[in-house]
Amino acid sequence: MRLNKYLSEAGFCSRREADRLIGEGRVTVNGVRARIGAELGEEDVVAIDGQTVARRAAAAPHKRRHVYIAYHKPVGITCTTEQDVKGNIIEAIGHEQRIFPIGRLDKDSEGLILLTSNGDIVNEILRAENSKEKEYLVGVNKDVSPEFLRGMARGGIPMHGTKTLPCKVSKLGPVGFRIVLTQGLNRQIRLMCAHFGYRVKRLFRSRIVNIQIGHLKPGQWRNLTDAELRGLLPNRSEW
Repeated sequence: MRLNKYLSEAGFCSRREADRLIGEGRVTVNGVRARIGAELGEEDVVAIDGQTVARRAAAAPHKRRHVYIAYHKPVGITCTTEQDVKGNIIEAIGHEQRIFPIGRLDKDSEGLILLTSNGDIVNEILRAENSKEKEYLVGVNKDVSPEFLRGMARGGIPMHGTKTLPCKVSKLGPVGFRIVLTQGLNRQIRLMCAHFGYRVKRLFRSRIVNIQIGHLKPGQWRNLTDAELRGLLPNRSEW
């Protein structure tokens, strides 16, 4: 098994994050600094910053191997696993198991975010080509015009070395709109709005794929249901 897969299955972090930690020299195998792409044997001992990372025990039949939760992130919480960051999402939730966020919401944004102990699914959910929808309700600083809505929906806005994809946009009120994205570019909606001379005053994520925020209040979380997991991860062996 590759080292980054081992760390993700242990619930420590995603594979991408594991490669970053390995590259920084923070991961050892049998006391020796590990290299990216390293393969592990059954008896190898893995540690991060000197702390041993144990293998996850096999789950009983029809039992979940991993944690999957929906969290209503309030404004002011930062989507990082770094414990020394004030207001980090892991400390805010206080879950008994090691979990990490799937994607992120800006510190100034609020709403639904998923967290898991299963690092193998993170890239699958986040990749734009998998067309995983994310729905947002947005308030801006001036009247929403038809031209603005058409421009947002059309796509093609330069951003982070790429361009935005076409998306679904509809008006909610004089200064509000709903937008459904399949991309996850950093501060995408804020930058899209700025491109047309608008400033975001409130950004709320209400849905990820088939999972709705529902009645979760800010700061509350819940476990995903089996039906929600089937929509997110049809292959039950990944649960």
